[in-house]
Amino acid sequence: MNALTRARCAALDAADPLAAMRAQFALPEGVIYLDGNSLGALPKATPARLAELIERHWGRDLITSWNTHDWIRLPQRLGDKIARLIGAGSGAVVVADSTSVNLFKTLAAALRLNPERRVILSERDNFPTDLYIAEGVAGFLEQGHMLRLAEGDDIAGAIDGETAVVMLTHVNYRSGAMHDLGAVTAAAHRAGALMLWDLAHSAGAMPLDLAAADADFAVGCGYKYLNGGPGAPAFLFVAPRHQESFRQPLSGWLGHAEPFAFETSYRPAPGIGRYVSGTPPVLSMAALEVGLDLLLEVPPAALREKSVALTECFIAAVEQEAAGLGLTLLSPRAAERRGSQVSFRHPSGYPVMQALISDGIIGDFRAPDILRFGFAPLYTRFVDAWDAAAALAEVLRTRGWDRPEFHRRATVT
Repeated sequence: MNALTRARCAALDAADPLAAMRAQFALPEGVIYLDGNSLGALPKATPARLAELIERHWGRDLITSWNTHDWIRLPQRLGDKIARLIGAGSGAVVVADSTSVNLFKTLAAALRLNPERRVILSERDNFPTDLYIAEGVAGFLEQGHMLRLAEGDDIAGAIDGETAVVMLTHVNYRSGAMHDLGAVTAAAHRAGALMLWDLAHSAGAMPLDLAAADADFAVGCGYKYLNGGPGAPAFLFVAPRHQESFRQPLSGWLGHAEPFAFETSYRPAPGIGRYVSGTPPVLSMAALEVGLDLLLEVPPAALREKSVALTECFIAAVEQEAAGLGLTLLSPRAAERRGSQVSFRHPSGYPVMQALISDGIIGDFRAPDILRFGFAPLYTRFVDAWDAAAALAEVLRTRGWDRPEFHRRATVT
């Protein structure tokens, strides 16, 4: 195989059909940003959109904006936009709350729909909030539910007659390993279990088709590949067949059938509307909508094609430039099993990442020894992948990471 060079990566950028999308983002000069799988970059249109909302909608039109600017419909309107990204129909997705809160709501609903069973099955290496919420729901219900964990590759075989819900993150946050959404869902259904997917690390980076997979529930966040900003509101999906039978554990005012009737007792809104609990965070939702609109300009298949090419390029460049320098590929080598990130192990992973960040190469670290690099196809270039690999090799070759300031642990890694 011919050696990979920066010139070859530049040629890939020149031929990239998504190259023009990069200009829509405010990316600092001199920084290679490979952490969009944790916090997406700022769309250039977001500050103006927020300024308009603050100055005109809030500042001039005040409370009338709930009607004149349709603030009240933001959860459903944004939900329908996300539905187009994840293969769900109109009225199947709503934007509300955080991923953790939505996970609580959907998991509680799923357990009530499968009342004879008591096991929540998940992956041992699932993102901690998913496992913590599952423990919390089981404890809150006090009906003998338990969380059972299996290795990622063993999930399908671990589903049995006791399994009420299979709860998985589609793309593993540490390794980037990707489950087969359709195959695992089918395995859950064959065993009489319901399927709940966390799409935090896949929505906005690849085509998804929840309807075709026949998924029951899904959740995801708005601040990674959806580029909604730090703490952006999350989303939840409920298959239409479950919507009317769902009992909302957080039965708030705006999930009521007629909020402005101000009735004493709760009556659930029809369909997806009952999954809203409280007042939508209007400013955050406006920011999220900008990110969603950018994604909707691009065919999802094109996102995935570029994501695969970027991660393949990065793996090849790292293994070529940093051979023998202590790195071990953690992510699956097969592209069809990998999300839009690449993770390498290194015994000194934390200080190595800090050294890279000081050089303007921003990825992140996950305990105990994982260097994690995310490739957001809307704005990441092939030369970024090459330059990051070359910088990583240089830091390792020169031991540039072995300085006291790089060993000091920050609160956020």
